[in-house]
Amino acid sequence: MSGPIRHIVMWRLRGETQEERSAARIKVKTLFEGLKGRIDGLTHIEVGMDVSAVDYACDVVLFSEFTDQAALSAYANHPEHLRVREALGDLRIGRFQVDYPIKETGA
Repeated sequence: MSGPIRHIVMWRLRGETQEERSAARIKVKTLFEGLKGRIDGLTHIEVGMDVSAVDYACDVVLFSEFTDQAALSAYANHPEHLRVREALGDLRIGRFQVDYPIKETGA
């Protein structure tokens, strides 16, 4: 597969209280946004925190884009990405991921 690829990950996070969950959300957002400009081939990164408060919602979503599949594959083992994963430890209790090619539209 060649061309740009979108990588979306959603997490449910630990936390007994609303304050603990809020702190966990902020930590995930801060750490992943810190990757901006630090990984070759990562062209866009955005982190959103859920505001719906429905019981089936994920807490945080990572929306990122890479130049191609090779860049996404390299990201998985990049030292900066691994540093973020290590810093998050067992904060995550659920993880969902979708990767798909970005189709160029000629509007």
